[in-house]
Amino acid sequence: MNFDHQPAILAPAGNRAAFLAALAAGADAVYCGLKSMSARMGAKNFSPVELAQLTQLAHERGVKVYVTVNALLKPDELDRTGQLIDDLQRHVHPDALIVQDLGVVALARQAGFDGEIHLSTLANVSFPKALGFIARTLAVDRVVVPRELSIDEIKAMADACPKALSLESFIHGALCYGVSGRCYWSSYMGGKSGLRGRCVQPCRRHYRQGDKTARAFSCQDFSVDVLVKILGQVKKVLAWKIEGRKKGPHYVYYTVTAYRMLRDQGGDARIKRDALDLLDQSLGRESTHYQFLPQRPQKPIDTRRQTASGLFMGKVQGPVKNPWVVVRQALLPGDVLRVGYEDEAGHTICRVSRHVPKKGRYPLNLGGKFAPRPGAPVFLTDRREKALEEMMAEVEATARPLTPIISSRFTAKLPGPIGDSRRPMEVRVSRLPVRASGRNLVGMWLSEVAAANIGRSAATDLWIWLPPVVWPDDEARVAGLLRQCLENGARQFVLNSPWQMALFNRPEGLTLWAGPFCNAANALCLETFKRLGFGGAYLSPELGEADILTLCRQSPLPLGIVLSGNWPLCISRTLADDVQLRVPFDSPRGEQAWADRHGPDYWIFPNWRLDITEKRTILQQAGIGIFAHLDEPVPPAVTIKNRPGLWNWKIGLQ
Repeated sequence: MNFDHQPAILAPAGNRAAFLAALAAGADAVYCGLKSMSARMGAKNFSPVELAQLTQLAHERGVKVYVTVNALLKPDELDRTGQLIDDLQRHVHPDALIVQDLGVVALARQAGFDGEIHLSTLANVSFPKALGFIARTLAVDRVVVPRELSIDEIKAMADACPKALSLESFIHGALCYGVSGRCYWSSYMGGKSGLRGRCVQPCRRHYRQGDKTARAFSCQDFSVDVLVKILGQVKKVLAWKIEGRKKGPHYVYYTVTAYRMLRDQGGDARIKRDALDLLDQSLGRESTHYQFLPQRPQKPIDTRRQTASGLFMGKVQGPVKNPWVVVRQALLPGDVLRVGYEDEAGHTICRVSRHVPKKGRYPLNLGGKFAPRPGAPVFLTDRREKALEEMMAEVEATARPLTPIISSRFTAKLPGPIGDSRRPMEVRVSRLPVRASGRNLVGMWLSEVAAANIGRSAATDLWIWLPPVVWPDDEARVAGLLRQCLENGARQFVLNSPWQMALFNRPEGLTLWAGPFCNAANALCLETFKRLGFGGAYLSPELGEADILTLCRQSPLPLGIVLSGNWPLCISRTLADDVQLRVPFDSPRGEQAWADRHGPDYWIFPNWRLDITEKRTILQQAGIGIFAHLDEPVPPAVTIKNRPGLWNWKIGLQ
């Protein structure tokens, strides 16, 4: 297939074997992470020494290497992250860093990193005007656009993309239910943050609403497959990205090979069929085009279909002590089977010891440690074909010996703290108009109701809160509402992504704060916000006590914090047909939540509130200047539970 340009196929690598498989498959670039500061900490990842060797091997084959340093950084992690970047610069020489935290951009420049900087999809650059703002204000080279975008929205992003920037788009792999950078579900349930690569995937579990129990938030995999011919016409999209840093070499080799075939020879019907067969055999979940074709959008959640990882091979049969499975496809020695669903207690792994023909019976010899229930599903999750092993060995044979690395002594340069002795203020943020009382302020989420109910006399006490996400097809509506608010006298705004600055033609004379969804967690991030024009910032509500107090001492900006309220588990662009709005649903552990719609997005709320009110005195003494309370309209069917809402205050963000 002939494109006006040649988009690079970007392969994931979470371990050495996957990296070698990407090279064997002919990937144009590989992205991988270190053993810390990566948003896929479930992958094995790489030490700097090993990565230096593999990067040299890739460069000798003309393949670029991008390193993910895309975790949210806590205050005490700046030196260590800077040292990792310094090690990368001196010994590894990657072509780019992939980042979400703007503090990492500052660290990279302090450490003298001379490669490209790519903004991760976790940075949530989701609407066209944001790109011009980024090009003017940040030293970055590429933006990875959200997976939720349609081809028309990607084209709109490309049309607005300045010459100094390029775009990267996902074409295959797992879909998160929550919008990237806007999911707190795992963190809220126990501190393991998706923004730090530690998500425990609560969205994959069963949930009960009424008399129905289903995996109501578990998405199929995303696959553009043959539709890449449309994406290939968008010249600003320089890279096609395959998700999967927790996947094995089989998946990497098959997906890279398939998309290389579709890119280079996709006009040939036979080649197209072969490529689709490779994708079917890549051991992912069942796939969906999601919203890629706006005229034919697909729901990524179908509770009647399979959303477990791996290729379904059959169900457990036979007696409990000697179970077997009749396989739908042939098995090879070394294949890895998973018995049961990965999110359920009792699932286990079984390694295949011999060849089994299609429809053959294979005994599940589990050593007596695990008795699978009859009818439990069996999935093929990894495979090591002899031919692939030989290709990987051939690639590895040219690798040079590992070379020791002298560790960096880099120390981050922090901004000077301002200290803030002003009397603290309280602000209640709601969906409906509320009058200010005393010294308390009023906050309203941006909406048609808010824009129409701003009186000039009350505007001095009013803060307008922008939504956590702005989509390309909603940009004009949001910008119009902001104009209406400004015309009616509003002058104070809380922006819930830094790129929303682009929606203000003349920010002079306005008070603009970075909101809690901006995920500010370290002083260098706050310093960047200050440089972008923010007058203050709300701290990430994910942080624990020690990190909050440290950041208060280091901050170059006045600070606010969400003291109490209905904080969402996540924001999503989709909802399963089976899930009813404003009706409670229950988790396997008895936790309750509900879904509501605000603007184009679905918000998932737990039935207990974030509440660190008992810590107010400590926070005030530390210098917090604004305490926000988020009030949501709670459905009549939902009972707010009286339980501690300290989130990560005690346990800390992990």
